[in-house]
Amino acid sequence: MVGNTFARNNIPVEFISIGNEIRAGLLWPVGSTSNYVNIARLLHSASAGIKASKLNPKPKIMIHLDNGWDWNAQKYFYDTVLAQGPLVSSDFDVIGVSFYPFYGKGATLAALKSALELLGSRYDKGVLVVETNWPASSCSGTAFPIDLQSIQHTTAGQSTFIKQVAAIVDAAPSGLGLYYWEPAWIGHAHLGSACADNLMVDQYGTVRGSFNVWKQI
Repeated sequence: MVGNTFARNNIPVEFISIGNEIRAGLLWPVGSTSNYVNIARLLHSASAGIKASKLNPKPKIMIHLDNGWDWNAQKYFYDTVLAQGPLVSSDFDVIGVSFYPFYGKGATLAALKSALELLGSRYDKGVLVVETNWPASSCSGTAFPIDLQSIQHTTAGQSTFIKQVAAIVDAAPSGLGLYYWEPAWIGHAHLGSACADNLMVDQYGTVRGSFNVWKQI
């Protein structure tokens, strides 16, 4: 298994995600949302495999959903999948979310703040923003949330955005940190959005500006 391969090669692993943005299910058709008990079984089995691996210390196990700002969507998924039986709270340690502000006016910083706080308290888990980004160039035709409209679509704007998201994670009682997705995917700078360029580097891979915005949280 993958965990044992890491262990054999002395590669430490802090987190393992058992699914990527799986609000719509995973491993279709078996794990579609038409059958939440199958989703619960798949996640429980994935967790068991990590726990049975030779990794030492054991990594924290994470479930990752998209639209991390949408508390109702997050609550529906976790309440539903945990009610099935196979998946129990002790099967995972961390809740990961994606936060992309250009996918809807509801994706405000205020909504993210509320959702992270509620996720941590309701499910007693650490919370991570594991995907987020901001455009480094103009982004026409996209409606950004009201509390983010003042941030420029520039390298400086990227830094401002990351600092604001980091501050929200830092303030959340269960906040653990954030990851930028994807800082250097040259050739796919739009990263699935309507924005032309969301990278932190130029087309040659050179870092565009200063992103020393991190601190221990």
